[in-house]
Amino acid sequence: MTIFSRWFQRPDILATETPKGPWGGSGDDGKTGGNGPRNPWALPPGGRKPAAKPTALDEFLRKARGSGGGGGGNGGFGGMPSGANARALWAIGVAIIAVVWILFTSVHQIGPQQRGVVTYFGKYAGTLDPGVRLTMPAPIADVTVVDVQKIRTDNFPVGDGENLTLTGDQNIIDLAYSVRWDIADPRDYVFQLAEPNDTVRAAAESAMRAVVATTTLDQAIGTGRTVIEQRVAELTQQILNDYKSGVRIQGVAIKQAAAPARIVEDFNAVTAAQQEAIANLNQSRSYAQQVVARAQGEAASFDKVYEQYKLAPEVTRRRMYYETMEAVLAKSDKTIVETPGGVVPYLPLSNAKRLPNPEAVQATPATAAPQSGAAQ
Repeated sequence: MTIFSRWFQRPDILATETPKGPWGGSGDDGKTGGNGPRNPWALPPGGRKPAAKPTALDEFLRKARGSGGGGGGNGGFGGMPSGANARALWAIGVAIIAVVWILFTSVHQIGPQQRGVVTYFGKYAGTLDPGVRLTMPAPIADVTVVDVQKIRTDNFPVGDGENLTLTGDQNIIDLAYSVRWDIADPRDYVFQLAEPNDTVRAAAESAMRAVVATTTLDQAIGTGRTVIEQRVAELTQQILNDYKSGVRIQGVAIKQAAAPARIVEDFNAVTAAQQEAIANLNQSRSYAQQVVARAQGEAASFDKVYEQYKLAPEVTRRRMYYETMEAVLAKSDKTIVETPGGVVPYLPLSNAKRLPNPEAVQATPATAAPQSGAAQ
């Protein structure tokens, strides 16, 4: 190109001097005075060829590189080309920039799980469904793309720290839980809350502390977790609905509910004492139920005997007497004396030898006694 030929053109002051170098002296034909090689920096034998007419691009590059005059009549503002060619270049550049700007700000690719919230000069104008959608270019229109199917999870506490919570019976527990939520209304999510994530966290933590403050320690660390999770989810959703946040709570999960690490030994001792007290109370209740059941059974049996007694008093009395004597004598030692003619008036039973089974022992026959003594 012409620019590069001009860059490598030797200055006139150097061209008029006789070059001194390995090729020796040089004449007008560019050859050495002797038989040596021709100087490559000298003019060719036929003379310099006429330079081609520079194009507009050559002129623009030359001006941009500063090879031309700074304030000459052929230079434009800042060394840029002037004239018809310069205006054409400016027009083309502006048109290209405008087309690229319109394409990048007017065409929007909305994914299947996304929605686009459109605003015209900051005012809500609609919501874009999935697909390729067109809007006015920026800054007239602005599109905020949100993912409405992504399930977001907030963990409490963040990291490995403690989250101390006060229960309704004035106990402190270390509570760790998580809250899952997604976007139900993209418009409210974008416009109603300045910091949606912080708002969800604050609402969930407030609801959890409010619910735990109405429950006991046993419920918080025991079987009451499911009820607490459900109540916290409902209360959090109610708070966010009052804010018109466009957020939907998917669920709350309690991961840990235990005593703080600093008082875990004392907490375990108290828990063991409470469990022992509950066990003793259950045992006493069971014993009371057994005693009452036995008394009720005896009362029912007595009622049946009384009914029989009213029907036959004499027979019932004899039967009761025999049964009573049988029960009494069955528990005492007995000595049975059998004689053919009766018994003596006095029998020293206190000196009799006790046997393992006194009921099966017969005493030695004693001296005969009057018949009247046998009747006694």
